[in-house]
Amino acid sequence: MGDDETAETTRVMTSLGARLRAIRQARGLTLAQLGAATGISVSTLSRLESGQREPALRHLLPLARAHRLPLDELVGSRTGDPRVHPRPFTRHGQTWIPLTRNPNDGLHAYKQILPAPPAARTRSTLRPDQGSHEGHEWIYVLSGRLLLALGDRDLVLSAGETAEFDTRVPHGIANAGDGPVEWIALYGAQGERMHIRVQPAGD
Repeated sequence: MGDDETAETTRVMTSLGARLRAIRQARGLTLAQLGAATGISVSTLSRLESGQREPALRHLLPLARAHRLPLDELVGSRTGDPRVHPRPFTRHGQTWIPLTRNPNDGLHAYKQILPAPPAARTRSTLRPDQGSHEGHEWIYVLSGRLLLALGDRDLVLSAGETAEFDTRVPHGIANAGDGPVEWIALYGAQGERMHIRVQPAGD
């Protein structure tokens, strides 16, 4: 990583840490109280808020729950101008809407949309191709029905349901309903490369 990329990563981590501190203070919580609510140690919370530690899913998910905030709101804003101006794009039949704007490696949030599927489907045509890679992913379904094929299991998630999983387990997603399905996904850098930048065979 070059000096410019290192500086940008440090700036983003510091601004996210400042946001985490502002949210906690606005709710009148001490680090000890937030630690008790999330199971995260006070020392780790302090390092996250100071930008000395990069947050992972295991930190952000309990923080979002404790603050009762959508995860994209927790990670998608920063100090200065908090607005993100997303540029939707399409990959593998999905519409992707970026909710974060850090161009470097790190956590990235997207709103994703799969259109209504063909009328005639069988289980074999519904089940998606699977891939695996290092890391974790987190998804939250906004509307519709999402099929998460995780290993040998097929899980159907409806609006308001959440899943977090180890991406070393083979996984894939498909539309399990009759209309469009929309969800928010949080990816680490490797997961983002696998899902966006690498074209699957046959594409």
